[in-house]
Amino acid sequence: MSALQPPAAAGPVPFLSRLHEWVATVDHKKLGTMYIVCGIIYLIVAGLEATMMRWQLAWSGMEVLTPAEFNRLFTMHGTTMVFFVGMPILLGSANYLVPLMIGARDLAFPRLNAFSFWLFFFGSLLLYFSYFGGQGLYGMGSAPDVGWFAYAPLTERTFSRGHSTDYWILGIFVAGIGSTATAVNFIATILGMRCRGMSLMKMPLLAWIMLVDCVLILVALPPLAAAQILLLFDRQLGAHFFDTQAGGSALLWQNLFWFFGHPEVYILILPGFAFVTEIIPVFSRKVIFGYPLMVAATVAIGFISVGVWVHHMFVVGLSPMLNAIFMGSTMLVGVPTGIKMFNWVATMIGGRIRFDTPMLYATGFLCQFLLGGLTGIFLATVPFDWQVSDSYFVVGHFHYVLFGGLVFAIFAAVYYWFPKVSGRMMNETLGKWQFWLLVIGFNITFGAMHVSGFLGMPRRVYTYHADRGWDFWNLLTSLGVIVQILGFSLFALNLVHSLFRGRKAGDDPWDAWTLEWSTTSPPPPHNFDEDPIVHSRRPLWDLKHPDDPDWKYE
Repeated sequence: MSALQPPAAAGPVPFLSRLHEWVATVDHKKLGTMYIVCGIIYLIVAGLEATMMRWQLAWSGMEVLTPAEFNRLFTMHGTTMVFFVGMPILLGSANYLVPLMIGARDLAFPRLNAFSFWLFFFGSLLLYFSYFGGQGLYGMGSAPDVGWFAYAPLTERTFSRGHSTDYWILGIFVAGIGSTATAVNFIATILGMRCRGMSLMKMPLLAWIMLVDCVLILVALPPLAAAQILLLFDRQLGAHFFDTQAGGSALLWQNLFWFFGHPEVYILILPGFAFVTEIIPVFSRKVIFGYPLMVAATVAIGFISVGVWVHHMFVVGLSPMLNAIFMGSTMLVGVPTGIKMFNWVATMIGGRIRFDTPMLYATGFLCQFLLGGLTGIFLATVPFDWQVSDSYFVVGHFHYVLFGGLVFAIFAAVYYWFPKVSGRMMNETLGKWQFWLLVIGFNITFGAMHVSGFLGMPRRVYTYHADRGWDFWNLLTSLGVIVQILGFSLFALNLVHSLFRGRKAGDDPWDAWTLEWSTTSPPPPHNFDEDPIVHSRRPLWDLKHPDDPDWKYE
C-alpha cells in the first residue's frame, strides 16, 4: 500500500447508522412513528398496571397488593394513560398525517417538532425514574401515590414524603412543554402551509379538528404548568399555596387542575373524532354529511369545553347558582357532540357500507362513545352527581368515553392508515377477531363498574368486605380484563405478522380521496414529487371518478 494512500475507512455499523438516522431525524413521518411506538409501549405498561389492580379487586379480602402499592399503581396507570398513551398516539398520528393531508412537505418548524418529541420522551422517563430515585440518591425510590389528579393536600410534604411527587410534577411539566410546542407547530402548519387551492373550507376535517385541538392545548396546558410550579414551590421552597394547614386552599388546586383536566378530555377525544370522520365516508361510499356543520360543531366543542370544569367539583359545597351554571354548560356541550353523532350516522344511512376492520372499529366507537356520553349527561345533573361522585359509576363513565371512544378510534386509525405507513395490509380476520374480543371484554369490564358504583363502591379503595355485595360485579370486571388482554394480544400478533408478511397494499387500497393516498406507500421523505393543487374537498376522488353522481355536492 502506498504511503500516500489513506487507510480504508471502516463502514458504519448498520444498526448504529439506522439508530442515528432515527434519533437525529426531523422528518415528521419518523417523528410521528416514534410518538406512536412510545404510546403503544406505555399502553402495555399501563395495561399491566391496571391488570394488577383488577387482580387485587377481583374478590373481597385479596392481598395481592399492599395499600401503598395499589395507590402507586393507581397513580401511575392514570397518569400514563392520559399523558403518555393518549397524547403521544394522537399527536404522533397527526404528525404523520396532517402535512400529507394538506399537501405540505413537513411541519412548519421541523427542528421544533423533533425537540418536542424528545421533551415528551424524557418527560415520560422522568415519571418512571421515580421508581429508582423517589426517596433520593441513597435508597430505592417509589412511584408517586397521589392519584393522576394529585389532589392537595395529599401532595404536600407532610403527606407525600420523598421525591416521588416531584418526579410526577417534573415529568408532566417537561412533557407538557413538548405538547405545547407541538400545538404551536400544527397551528402554524395548518394555517400557513396548505397546498395551492386548499382553502380552509376545503381542508380535510381531520386538519380542522386538529387545528381546534391544538388551540385547546394552548389554552389548557399552561394552567396545569402554573399549578405544578406552585406545587413545587410548596414542596421545595416552603410556600403554602395548597397547604390547608397553613392557610392555603385545596380548592385552588382543584380549579387549576380541572381547568386543564376537562378540556384535556376533549383534547384526547377530538382526534378520535377526526379519525372516525375520515374513515366513515370512505367505507360508506358517501361524502361526509354536513361538512360546514361538522366544522361549526368542532369549534363549538372547543369553545364550550373550557367552561365546564367545575362539574368535577359539584360535591365541594358550591353555591346553587354556580351549580346551575356549570350543570347547564356541561349539558350544552352535548349539543355539538350530538350534531357530530347525527352527521356520522347520516353519512352511513343509504351508503354502500363495507365493514372492513377500520369501519368496524369506527362503528364500535359510535356505540361506546354514545353510551359514555349519555352517562355524562347523568353526571352533569347535580343531584345525581352528588349520589355517585367518587364511585365506580364515574370510573365506568370515563372509561366508556376515553377507552371505548378513544382506543376504538385509535384502532380504526391504525387499521386504516397502516397500509400508508408500512406499504402492507393488516390481516382482516385477526382484526375482526380482535374487535369482537375487545367489544365483549370492554363492556363486561366497564359495564359492571356502573353497577358496582350504583351499589356504593367508592373508587380508590384497594379492598372491601364480603358483606357489601360487590364481589360478583368486581369479579365480572376483572374477568372482562382477561378477554381484553386476548384482544390486545391478537393485535400484537397481527401487527408483527403484517409488518413482515402482510399483503402488499399499493398506494390507495381503500379507494379514498384525500391527498395522503395520492403518494406512495410508504411516502417518500419529501412527501410529493410535485406540489399538489386542490379544487375540492376530495381531490383524489375527483381525479379518479369525475363522473360519479353519488359524490356530487349539492
